[in-house]
Amino acid sequence: MTPKCCFLGFLIGVLLPGVVETQPAHESLKPQRVHFQSQNFHNILHWQPGRACPGNSSIYFVQYKTYGQRQWKNKEDCWGIREFFCDLTNETSDIWEPYYGRVRTTLAGVHSGWTMTQRFFPWWETKIDPPFMNITQVNGSLLVNLHAPNLPYRDQKRKNVSMEYYGLVYRVFVINNSLEKEQKVYEGAHRVVEIEALTPHTGYCIVAEMYQPTLDRRSQRSQEICVESP
Repeated sequence: MTPKCCFLGFLIGVLLPGVVETQPAHESLKPQRVHFQSQNFHNILHWQPGRACPGNSSIYFVQYKTYGQRQWKNKEDCWGIREFFCDLTNETSDIWEPYYGRVRTTLAGVHSGWTMTQRFFPWWETKIDPPFMNITQVNGSLLVNLHAPNLPYRDQKRKNVSMEYYGLVYRVFVINNSLEKEQKVYEGAHRVVEIEALTPHTGYCIVAEMYQPTLDRRSQRSQEICVESP
């Protein structure tokens, strides 16, 4: 349906209630399924167009606030956009605070009401990717180099913060292929882990994950890297 035809439907609905739809035009324009999706504390607001006129013919306006605040704030980069998403990572950088987002739309001079998210807790709701990992053999030991997934690493003052700020640690596991036995060899925030006391001429596979101890929540595991000890 074209914007012109869509607006004509709204106009008929306003002038002749009950002919087209029982709801006011601005209600049928309201964005649907407004919600946050969070990956590695990158917090993106998503929505779907209203029932009256799906597609990209509408423009959207986004606001946000911290739980407990009365005043909503405009997201300037998402004020009058045609996309169905808005990056609110910087605006929701205090991961311990709950937030709300809301969206409304305008089409051919008709303004919808606001559609608000449920309360969003970055700390609880984000999904963490596994760490990146590479391995080097040094004098009979294995050096495991770990890199956290792509975290924002900045606070409300736009200063860099450490991985510990997010309550995350690395976990490293060693699998002895001959014994088919897995052992956790490290849990902590260090990016370089040395694995010693390996049995000579034995195949080992190394795998790692991110872990949130306070929530007992873990990421998916990284891909295994397998080596043979000298």
